[in-house]
Amino acid sequence: MMETTDTETAVATNDLRIVCDKDELVSRISIVSRAVSTRSSVQVLSGIRLSSSEGKLELAATDMELSLRTNLAGTMTGSGGVVVPAKLLADIVRLLPAGEVVLEEQDGSLNVTSGSYSSRLNIYAAEDFPKLPAISGALTTLDTPAFLDTIERVSRAASKDESRPVLTGILVRFEGTSLVMAATDSYRMSVKETTLSQPGPELEAIIPARALAELHRIAAGSDAIEVAVEENHVVFHVADVWLTTRRIDGQFPDVKKLRPESFEAELALPRVELLEVVRRAAVFAQRNSPLRLRFAEGELTISAQSQDIGETRETLPIAYAGEPIEIGFNADFLREGLESVTTDEISFKLINPLRPGLITADGDAFWYLIMPIRLAG
Repeated sequence: MMETTDTETAVATNDLRIVCDKDELVSRISIVSRAVSTRSSVQVLSGIRLSSSEGKLELAATDMELSLRTNLAGTMTGSGGVVVPAKLLADIVRLLPAGEVVLEEQDGSLNVTSGSYSSRLNIYAAEDFPKLPAISGALTTLDTPAFLDTIERVSRAASKDESRPVLTGILVRFEGTSLVMAATDSYRMSVKETTLSQPGPELEAIIPARALAELHRIAAGSDAIEVAVEENHVVFHVADVWLTTRRIDGQFPDVKKLRPESFEAELALPRVELLEVVRRAAVFAQRNSPLRLRFAEGELTISAQSQDIGETRETLPIAYAGEPIEIGFNADFLREGLESVTTDEISFKLINPLRPGLITADGDAFWYLIMPIRLAG
């Protein structure tokens, strides 16, 4: 993939004509449309660019943080490119009959023809479409299953609050055959260290969680992911899809310092049974009501109540013989922590009701730190 050329961004006067299969076009649009901007006031960012690149048909979209590019099978005459409103194009093409679709640029518009159907779409000026980042770095092949599994288990803890951009990203660090990912929204933190079958690239960066989620979606079931590290962005290549994402500037929280060194209680708990109890109790933990976990002699009682709904209580037998401990947690955060572990048994470590709890498992280099909620009464 080369840097966008002047030919690709020429004004829409080159009589570009594309003939392709409807299902193929739907598939390619669905891939790149995930990078279309839905909030920018810049109209061209809400469009998909159709152009020629290295003799191939290419679809591309970007919101200036994330860009997606993929090739489209078909035939093309003419040159240059056009930028078409993404949602409109997707809605039209999806409803076309099966078979051949013709996309033809004419007089500043795009004509869409399929069988007896025809329409004319207004398009954006192709020269206004941003020049997408060049891909110049060497490509490194990643251990795809391990990389995707690490994303899935860590990404839930990333923040969605864009007022703190660093926390909307995932820290990704390769150290030889070791991969470390960490995410936090300041209420919980998840960290996973993974041993790879082959060394990764030289990379330590904060990558937007959204970009890694898109990579996970695109690469699911793929045999290989390649990555290129650039100065201000990172590029991933899967089959014929290129995903480019900017790095997030800033200092990620110190993972090692945030994890407590010692705990007052360490409990071995059955993960699946505990998760089922938490899911049931969470129905009653609405409007930020906490789940109450009370550890006492031989049992764990989980309860929740909401003034509008009612209350619930359930007891799980456990091996505990210390002083009673009662602590509150956000129901969703606790559930997601339990879902991120893959073993049958977890270790739940506690200090006191006002200090964070830690979820780990033997033989699994993953940990999940969760802040408590102060309980009333």
